[in-house]
Amino acid sequence: MNKQECDILTILLSEPYINQRALSETTGHSLGIVNRSVKSLIEQGYLDADIRPTEKAMDEFRKKAPRNAVILAAGFGMRMVPINMEVPKGLLEVDGEPLVERLIRQLQEAGIQNIYMVVGFMKEQYEYLIDEYGVELIVNPEYASRNNLHSLKRALKYLTNAYVVPCDIWCDKNPFSRRELYSWYMVSDLVDNESSVRVNRKMELVSIPDSMGGNGMVGIAYLLEEQAAAVREQIRRLSQDSRYDGAFWEEALYQKDRMIVKAKVVHSADVVEINTYEQLRELDENSNQLKTDAITAIAMALHTKEEEVTDIKVLKKGMTNRSFLFNCRGKTYIMRIPGEGTDQMIDRLQEAHVYQAIANRDICDDVVYMDPAHGYKITEFLEGARVCDPMREEDVRLCMERLRRFHEMKLSVDHEFDLFRQIEFYESLWNGAPSVYKDYKKTKENVLSLKDYIQSQAGEKVLTHIDAVPDNFLFYTNAEGKQEILLIDWEYAGMQDPHVDIAMFCIYSLYDRRQTDQLIQAYFPEGCRRETQIKIYAYIAVCGLLWSNWCEYKRSLGVEFGEYSLRQYRYAKDYYRIVQRKLQEMRETK
Repeated sequence: MNKQECDILTILLSEPYINQRALSETTGHSLGIVNRSVKSLIEQGYLDADIRPTEKAMDEFRKKAPRNAVILAAGFGMRMVPINMEVPKGLLEVDGEPLVERLIRQLQEAGIQNIYMVVGFMKEQYEYLIDEYGVELIVNPEYASRNNLHSLKRALKYLTNAYVVPCDIWCDKNPFSRRELYSWYMVSDLVDNESSVRVNRKMELVSIPDSMGGNGMVGIAYLLEEQAAAVREQIRRLSQDSRYDGAFWEEALYQKDRMIVKAKVVHSADVVEINTYEQLRELDENSNQLKTDAITAIAMALHTKEEEVTDIKVLKKGMTNRSFLFNCRGKTYIMRIPGEGTDQMIDRLQEAHVYQAIANRDICDDVVYMDPAHGYKITEFLEGARVCDPMREEDVRLCMERLRRFHEMKLSVDHEFDLFRQIEFYESLWNGAPSVYKDYKKTKENVLSLKDYIQSQAGEKVLTHIDAVPDNFLFYTNAEGKQEILLIDWEYAGMQDPHVDIAMFCIYSLYDRRQTDQLIQAYFPEGCRRETQIKIYAYIAVCGLLWSNWCEYKRSLGVEFGEYSLRQYRYAKDYYRIVQRKLQEMRETK
């Protein structure tokens, strides 16, 4: 049977036949298609002469009936800032009902009792669903570093005659049924510029170029065993390729330029995917989740109403924080929200003192509001600004020139960023767990042995950024048309040897030895003393271990940094050896 025949047979199972015209109106297919389909269904033995479903048709319905449902609910829901810091997307409420509870209820109304939820971020908040609805939770520990293709991989054994359902969907009408005769993927009739497919005349889902708009991809799908088997195989294959770490599970539906399932088109008002704060506000302006501290703080800081905070857009997730853009009364701002575990690592009162020390000195961006209690910070957005490209020689030269001018101001605050104490502190946050690195104890001993040399060469301590990495150097054009460089994000700043900032720039940029020496030369165009250069190498080793320990703590919170964390540990080991070799050479030349 083709799709049209399946649609007609499904209608005839629940509604008595009146005439072809009535069937055409009910199914949305043309009268000609209905006539041909009814004739074909009779010839195939699915309808009798009175146009009633036969026993053969009933067998087909029984064989293809839905058995399972997999709900994907593991991700951060990054675009839901600021709500995603307080509640996972699946528990957003519309009209007082959590999205995932509505989906579970609709599935159960359609006779689906075997419901499996893949969870990750804030997984504990979903635990109650086991008792209240009888669902089974499947934990995806990779939710922070990989997309939902890898979530679905965790539930492959349940992927047969199954619905696949994203947790962030609100359906006005129940999209699930006790009767399904073909595999489908749901799209809306709304044109979406982010979509990668469109529906053709044959109700196929075909790929489109990025420049074209397609049908809005809802994300709900039904997979019969034939297509489910193909999807299972595709997911197993794609999940072994790191290029698909960020892929959506829909990648497994494609065969060349089209999906292997049919399109199921719904009206855009009947099924709504909630990706952003504003989409939730449009759907239910009284939703409990709209009452978030971050939006309240914005309204208070800017002396405005919460509904005047609009155009909320997530920025790239930082290593420490989450940030989002928003508009208020014609101006654009950035709000920072602390990330996981940040309250353990950052003293926000000290950060506030740093901003007081650098205020009105044209060093950083304009801070409109700062709340040390919550770590919230609001700054004005600089249109057209860009960050430093660490692979661009001129960018690096200008940034080191700017960094040195800041250091030479010799500003001060009342607190210090003690590298060696911080190494121990970050390790203490592991709560007694061993390092993931087998030779950590020896590596740490080696790094700590560099302390005496560092102290013998360290100069005057001044206010040091500590996190002076390329992403925190902001190039922009001021009102007079002159290019300026600002240094942003001062939360780790404190009193320290300023040359620590050179080491930090190197290790964040993942520089090799040649690039490191070029950076040192950019900071010291007049030439760098050999002892100072070795000291900077020592700082690279120390800072590598520092941030490796930091990454291990963040990893315990489910936040992964991939190559960055491995390279930091490598810096600790490699540059310890470089320092030892350089010191030996220096002794031999005396």
